[in-house]
Amino acid sequence: MSVDGYIDDTAPDRLLLSNAADFDRVDQVRAESDAILIGATTMRRDNPRLLVNSEERRAHRVAQGLPAYPLKVTITGSGDLDANLKFWHFGGGKVVYCPDSTVARVQKNLGDLADVVGTGPTLDLPAMLDDLGSRGVHRLMVEGGSTIHTQFLTEGLADEIHLAIAPIFVGNSKAPRFVNDGMFPGGSAHRMKVADVRNVGDVVLIRYLPKSSSGDLTS
Repeated sequence: MSVDGYIDDTAPDRLLLSNAADFDRVDQVRAESDAILIGATTMRRDNPRLLVNSEERRAHRVAQGLPAYPLKVTITGSGDLDANLKFWHFGGGKVVYCPDSTVARVQKNLGDLADVVGTGPTLDLPAMLDDLGSRGVHRLMVEGGSTIHTQFLTEGLADEIHLAIAPIFVGNSKAPRFVNDGMFPGGSAHRMKVADVRNVGDVVLIRYLPKSSSGDLTS
């Protein structure tokens, strides 16, 4: 995010907050994950391929008996997913999670491009995680956007936050933020444990453990 807390701007061209070294770090985290998740809104806005770009990292996954690419995951409440988006046509397996009432629409839109799984009457994230676990997913990388970050964090489902702070200001209150308003576990009194702080070029990476308190740190 930017220094003032935004993850993008509202301009037509996507704002690149990270630098080359941080993009490479993200590629490494993707390669170490069993699945990568983005929300449908982010998919429509950014149209990402969501791949492990390093050939060496893909080869390392294959040598470990894993698919070259992690499973790609998205969630949608409306089922408004375009089959022409890049997400569906690059990488390995894909799966969509949605309320049961939306399953038929998603299947009609996507055909055989992805598995479609209903999570009950609502978009149930714990049910989604249980299904991913049954598919062998032990480490899920959640890339965003704001609504997805907020849902995972308010429901206490995130084990780590990797927050990369770029040395720029966006200065646009209409731009998407890292999270939206929400009731976060422990509220504003909960001080998360900081596991790591380091420079990645001109970006500062902070790794938080949201389920732990800063009071757990030993001197």
